[in-house]
Amino acid sequence: MFYNIVKSLAKVILSPFYRIRVYGMENVPSEGRIIVCANHHSNWDPIFISIAFPRQICWMGKKELFKNKLFAKVLRKLNVFPVDRQGSDLGAIKNALRLLREDKILGIFPEGTRVKSMDLNNAKSGVALLSIKSKADVLPMYIDSNYKIFNRVDIYIGQPMDLKEHIEGKPSSEDYLELSKMILRRIYNLKDAGGN
Repeated sequence: MFYNIVKSLAKVILSPFYRIRVYGMENVPSEGRIIVCANHHSNWDPIFISIAFPRQICWMGKKELFKNKLFAKVLRKLNVFPVDRQGSDLGAIKNALRLLREDKILGIFPEGTRVKSMDLNNAKSGVALLSIKSKADVLPMYIDSNYKIFNRVDIYIGQPMDLKEHIEGKPSSEDYLELSKMILRRIYNLKDAGGN
């Protein structure tokens, strides 16, 4: 309820200033667990995606966002949970797996931070690990915008990716990293592919 109220308010407030267009909405599963993975250029990205996405997304957010107690309380009510980007955050991984096992939508930026352009070296293996461990497909998304007021925000949604099709046996750390790089390539190819 709180999520939907905040989402509706954000849509009303931002609609006059940003023209959000979504391509590939037919690729969004109507039910079941899934991991939303997108490129990350701006702090606006999770807000724009949440406004456009038909289902509630539980975002993984950097722990620095939770320093302010009041803001942290709001974030938690929106099902945002903290992650320490400096190392392996087992608590964040457990939270993510729990949400996925409850058939919820997990939102992650595979690069872990804001970047200007694609660099496969920015891919984090945790995205693929969560997908394999939870048996959740990855839904790649690409956001294209200059983020300036009165400009467009184009969001391209690709087809769900089943990472199990790309592994044999028990995956190694290197396998997880290569799978995450594959996800990143898929995300950045979406714009040219028209969301397919």
